[in-house]
Parts: sequence; C-alpha cells; structure tokens
Amino acid sequence: MADTTVGFQFECAAEIFTPAAVNEAAHEEDAALVAGLRAGDEYAYEVLIQRFEQPVYNLVSRLVDDPADAADVVQEVFLKVFRKIGGFRAESSLKTWIYRIAVNEARNQRRWFSRHRGKEIGLEPFESEAPGPQDWLPDPGRSPYQSALDQENHELIESALQKMSPNYRAAIVLREVEGLSYEEISEVLEVSLGTVKSRILRGRESLRKHLVDRLRAARPSPEWPLELGPQVSTGSDAV
Repeated sequence: MADTTVGFQFECAAEIFTPAAVNEAAHEEDAALVAGLRAGDEYAYEVLIQRFEQPVYNLVSRLVDDPADAADVVQEVFLKVFRKIGGFRAESSLKTWIYRIAVNEARNQRRWFSRHRGKEIGLEPFESEAPGPQDWLPDPGRSPYQSALDQENHELIESALQKMSPNYRAAIVLREVEGLSYEEISEVLEVSLGTVKSRILRGRESLRKHLVDRLRAARPSPEWPLELGPQVSTGSDAV
C-alpha cells in the first residue's frame, strides 16, 4: 500500500513539470507582468528590467556595428516597450515581442550609423575590450591557458559575427546564442519560417568559413620553433 502511494505521488509531481505546465505557468507570469505594466505598477517595471535588461543588452551588442552604442539602443528598446505595452496582444510571448523591438532598434541604429558616419556595415571586428556575453563565466577550475584559449575563441567568434550580413547575424545570434526556436525567430524577425532556416544555414556557413580563414592565417609556419618554456639541457649537455 505504501509503495502504491509513493508511486502515485511521484507521478503527480512529474505532471506538474510537463512542458505544457511550464509553458502555462510562463504565460500566466507574462500576463501578470503585462497587466502590472499597463497599470503603471512600479514593481512591474522593476521586474521587467531585472528579467530582460541583460538579455536584451547581450543581443543588441552583437547586432549593432559598435558595441559601445548598445547601452543607448537598449534604453530606446525599453522606452518603446513602456510606450507600446498597451498594444501588446499576446499573440507571441513577451520575450519574443521585446526581442522583436530590440532587433528593429539595432537595425535602425545601424542605418543611422551608416548615414551619419559613412561607415559600411559589419567590416570592423570587435576590439578585445568590447562587451561580450557577460553571463558566460569561466569555470574557476580551468587553467590560465584554457581561459586564454576560451577568450581567444570567443573573440574569433565575435569578430566573425561582425563580418556577417546583418540578416544572417541576427538569425544566428537568436538561434545559437539566445536559443530561440525557428518559430520564435520567425516572429522576432517577421519573416517566413523558410527564410529563417535559409538565413541560419547560410549564416552558419559564413561563420564557419570566416573562422577557418582566421585560423589558417593565425597558424604558425612549420619552420617556426615551438616554444614550450625554458630550455632544458639533456644528453651530453647535462651537468
């Protein structure tokens, strides 16, 4: 009798965490947040910023040409969210809606940058001090060499993203960094599902090609000596 009861309780607990239940809870949480924003609740504004400020910054910093402009773009994103929240119809998730605004604002900033400063889009790589994914923290157990290698790889990827077409870049960042589904990306970018898949496929190939080219260019010549540290005397040179 005891075993039956335990099994029943376990099954009930498992049902609570089904994908449908989780999605429903997220939908209810979004609905409560939207209601609070529409009512002018200050706490709702604080929750909105806590939930979305860093993710939106991470997204925007990869989509604009100069990451130093990301903070201004993010500020504009949230101003538009505050102004337009009354028109949010919940046809998509709140996150998808905010990301759509962020992508559009990043696009607007690139156009302004191109018109007023005369620079072409996506030709300059990130500087080493450029903002990156601040929420990616290194494993404290890693060696200094591993950390340096991770940083180098990260900078290569960020540089490759900057050289991609803005359309491919947005699709790749939303998919590979933000982890959105193809359907969500379609809603954010306001393009068809087929276009999303095409952009991601082409974007991945562009990213792969750029990384291969960079790694080939950085590969040392076979004639270069391999320095592993202080020279150690062996054989007849040994003391």
